[in-house]
Amino acid sequence: MYHFTEKYINPFTDYGFKKIFGEEPNKELLLDFLNELLKDEQGEIKELNYIKNEQLGVTGAERRAIFDLYCENERGEKFIVELQKTKQDYFKDRTVYYSTFPIREQAERGKWNFELRAVYAIAILDFVFEEDKDKPEKYRYDIKLTDIDTCKVFYDKLTFVYLEMPKFNKTIDELETRFDKWLYILRNLTQIQEIPEALQEEIFEKLFAIAEIARFTPEQVQFYEDSLKEYRDLQNSIDTAHRKGKLEGKAEGKAEGLEEVVRKGIEQGLSDELLVTLTGLTIEQIQKVRSVIEEI
Repeated sequence: MYHFTEKYINPFTDYGFKKIFGEEPNKELLLDFLNELLKDEQGEIKELNYIKNEQLGVTGAERRAIFDLYCENERGEKFIVELQKTKQDYFKDRTVYYSTFPIREQAERGKWNFELRAVYAIAILDFVFEEDKDKPEKYRYDIKLTDIDTCKVFYDKLTFVYLEMPKFNKTIDELETRFDKWLYILRNLTQIQEIPEALQEEIFEKLFAIAEIARFTPEQVQFYEDSLKEYRDLQNSIDTAHRKGKLEGKAEGKAEGLEEVVRKGIEQGLSDELLVTLTGLTIEQIQKVRSVIEEI
């Protein structure tokens, strides 16, 4: 059993993220977060419905996608919400690929005029993109299809939002907006012991109540302990893999290290989906390692 020094769960663990944003009784937390994130263009989202997060290709041979959270609002617009704790070389490619699933599923049988509803891919990152390190003050990136010459949005129904959380360094006294408060909580939840006056709003009080470890049932504590251990153990392995690749000066060192991470994860009984999140590898790469292990 862990002895928790933190009062609240780590939202960057798989269990912590799903506990706060992915449970039906707590849906108003995700609703409020998305409303604050997208209010400049969305107005108010009144309702959210969770959708099955595993998306299959048209045929069995095609690749599939497994989103952390997938939901739609009352207008039928789709929202993919991803948490990414570890750096992934092609994470931007991954989010673009993921966005094709909610686009394609809108195709109607028979006559159809190709009208689409908006799709949003939102990524909460616990790392900084290599190419963004020289912009320490910019932690939010809003991406749309834009004309290069006029810099005007050419198509407004496909939006990518990336939040580089390590760059968000505002103190409690510097918080200006409700969205600032959301980012502060996500960034500092495990460091909070007493709820600051600035965060004593109804929606945040509900979040703190949900995230308080002392309120968990023994079963929930066990789930969280397992999730926390998985992330800590594999994060150490991933850091070692990256260091190995750097020291050897070649990609092979990193690849071999990540393969070892996958082997350890499989031995611990981790799901392929969790290993995708932890390592940044594709599910096909992980299943390939799993098939090799099973043959031994």
